[in-house]
This record gives sequence, C-alpha cells and structure tokens, in this order.
Amino acid sequence: MKADHYDSFAAQYARTNETGLFNAYYARPAMLALAGDVDGRRVLDAGCGNGPLMEALRARGATVSGFDSSAAMLELARQRLGEDVDLRVADLSAPLPYADAAFDDVVCSLVLHYLHDWAAPLAELRRVLEPGGRLLLAVNHPRILEASDPQADYFAVTQYSDEYTFDDGEAWTLTFWHRPLHAMTDAFTAAGFRVAVISEPPFSPDTPRELLPPDLGDRTAFICFIFFLLQAE
Repeated sequence: MKADHYDSFAAQYARTNETGLFNAYYARPAMLALAGDVDGRRVLDAGCGNGPLMEALRARGATVSGFDSSAAMLELARQRLGEDVDLRVADLSAPLPYADAAFDDVVCSLVLHYLHDWAAPLAELRRVLEPGGRLLLAVNHPRILEASDPQADYFAVTQYSDEYTFDDGEAWTLTFWHRPLHAMTDAFTAAGFRVAVISEPPFSPDTPRELLPPDLGDRTAFICFIFFLLQAE
C-alpha cells in the first residue's frame, strides 16, 4: 500500500483502531502476550502507525523506536508518544535507517500482508536484530482469502481487496497479498529466522460483546490474524 493512501485517512484509521475489535481487542493484546517481558529491551516497531503498540511496550519497560511509511500516521504517533521518541519515515521495501544489530526485538503488526515481496523486508528486519533477537509478526490469516474469494487458489500468492469501514461510517478499500502458510514459513527460514511460535489466539476476554460477530456463539476465537514469534539465527 502506498504511504499517501494511508495519509488520506490516517486520523480515521487511528481513531477506529483505538476501540475496534481487530486491533484493540485482538492484535495488540496478542502481540503483547507474545512479547512477554520486554523490560530493558530495545524494541523496534516496524510499521508503527499512530503508536499504540509502541506506547504499550514502553509502559512495560522497553526502549522503543518506530517507523512508518505514512508521515501523517507518524505525526499522530508523535502526539501520542512525545517528541523525544525515535520515530522515522521509512519503508519496509527499502533499506532501513538503522545500524546492524541495533535491536533486541522487532514487532511488525499487520504490515507484511500489504507487500508482495517478503524477501527484502525480512532480510532488513533480520539485519537490524541482534543474533538471537526476536521478530514478532501479525499478518492476515491465510484462510481470510476464502471469505474474500471462495474460488481463489489457496496455494497461490494472490492479491485481493477488502472494504474497511471506519467508526464514522466512511469506507475505504484496502489491498493485501495472500500467502499460504508454507510460503510464509519458507520466507522466514530463507531470511535466517527460526519459527519458535505460531499462534491463533483467542480475542481478549475484555472484549465488549457487542463488538463480536453475532454468530460467534460461545466460541472464544475467530479466523482473523495469525501470529509468529521468530528467532534470528
């Protein structure tokens, strides 16, 4: 996705994600649980958006840095986190403005599924990690494609689009790249990572019932995102 596309609805996107099901009650809690104890760790948020995950990691004792390709999203992050936080405009499709082995952890939540090529971005994320460092990822679950296009080939790397409705009722179309699970794990291995955890967690127990799909019944999980904890080798 082009940065200026996010610039055009940055405030709406950020506002919706503060209290929305998919970010506030699913992706962020799951990423924080996966990260565990980050006290004293140097953490890079790759594609930090308006900064809520960075804020939560900092509150848990991490030294945080972040980048995003959208200048408008970064301005919202600065307002949230303060002027002294290391925030930079950068793009995962290009070399990153950080030294080798600069971080203990990288979190990359809901970013890679916008990209066709994962090889170069994963290589850069591996470069900025200490040996033995961790890359924590959240991407669209590979089964999401079935809901968008039941006739699509699960095993192909496929572009697809979904409509995203903000809390003010305005809708925008977001475009993603589907990958089957094996293509994801193959990309991680090729970039020098070992897969330590694959997670399909439940939503937060604090989720307001009215935010959940009405047909969910008593289930505590739904198909949405998939989470990975990778170790840099």
